[in-house]
Amino acid sequence: MIVVFDAQCLLCNGWVRFLLRHDKRGVLQFASIQGRSGSQLLSAAGLQVEGLQTLLVVDGQRSWQQTAAIFRILHALGGGWRASWLAWLIPAPLRDALYGFIARNRYWMFGRSETCMLPDERTRSRFLD
Repeated sequence: MIVVFDAQCLLCNGWVRFLLRHDKRGVLQFASIQGRSGSQLLSAAGLQVEGLQTLLVVDGQRSWQQTAAIFRILHALGGGWRASWLAWLIPAPLRDALYGFIARNRYWMFGRSETCMLPDERTRSRFLD
C-alpha cells in the first residue's frame, strides 16, 4: 500500500512520521507528490499536483482519497487502529467536508516547509523516491 503525500506540508510530514512509528509490519510505502513516483500515481488516479487537497492511497489497481484513504491506512496498521472504522458511521459528506476544510487550510494551520521531508537511513527504503 502506497501513501502519496505532500512532503512540504508539515501536517502531512507529521502524519508520515506517525505512520512510520506505528506501522510495525512495514506494510506502508510512501511517495511524495513532489517526486516522480508520487506524480505518476496522482496522474493515474486522475489527480494533479497543483491545488491537490487530498491524501491518496494506492493498493494495486485500487485507490482511495480523503477519509476513505485514512481508514484504509489505519486498517493496514492493524490492532486497535482497525477500530477507526467506527467513524465510517459518520456520513461521508460530513467526514469529507471536515477533511476538505483542513486540507485547504493545511499550510495556514500547520505550516509549510520550503524543502521536502527527507527520510532517515532506517526508513529510506520505504520511500519510492
